[in-house]
Amino acid sequence: MARPRKPLLSRERIVAVALALVDSEGLAAVSTRRLAAELGVSGPSLYNHFTTKDEILDAVADTVITQVDISMFDGGEDWRTALLDWGRSYRAALTAHPNIVPFLAQGPGRRPAGLRMADAVFGGMVKAGWPPAHATRIGALMRYFVAGSALGSFARGFVDDAGAYDPADYPHLGQAHLLAGHQERVDEGAFETGLRALVAGLDRLYGENAR
Repeated sequence: MARPRKPLLSRERIVAVALALVDSEGLAAVSTRRLAAELGVSGPSLYNHFTTKDEILDAVADTVITQVDISMFDGGEDWRTALLDWGRSYRAALTAHPNIVPFLAQGPGRRPAGLRMADAVFGGMVKAGWPPAHATRIGALMRYFVAGSALGSFARGFVDDAGAYDPADYPHLGQAHLLAGHQERVDEGAFETGLRALVAGLDRLYGENAR
């Protein structure tokens, strides 16, 4: 029998299938047995590319982070504009793959793309004049804020039933049942408001440190 022109497996193919599973069914759906079945191979063959399931998830998480634009930290942008642009790109990557966020929240570990992003942000803040300790905190608080915004939807947290919000009990939630129908606008607006407020607060702190 002639050998196939291309190998049945590659790291890229395994990661692509694992990401599709995470997106459609969540982190719990990923197992070596399930991946092998989806790929049409035997389970042990996966170990030629990855030693453990967590290594696969690390690669999946890093694939998502490669979608985040960090070029603004080397492009000479003002640090405030850089944080705004990075925050938006970061959130776009996470909201496209929200089920991986809890795994990403553990930190970059040894993931190359995650470490490159952390390095770029820290370096950009220090270059802009922030003390190293503050630069570390800025990277952390941005990660907290962006990851939190991608984990869930405020608008989707309210049911589409006006009767659920009796004015006698909730006098200010008379329109809450309409929020779910405007999920994208509400959630994106909330993120943008929060991001701008965060950067404005940092700008004030920056001015105080420069005195």
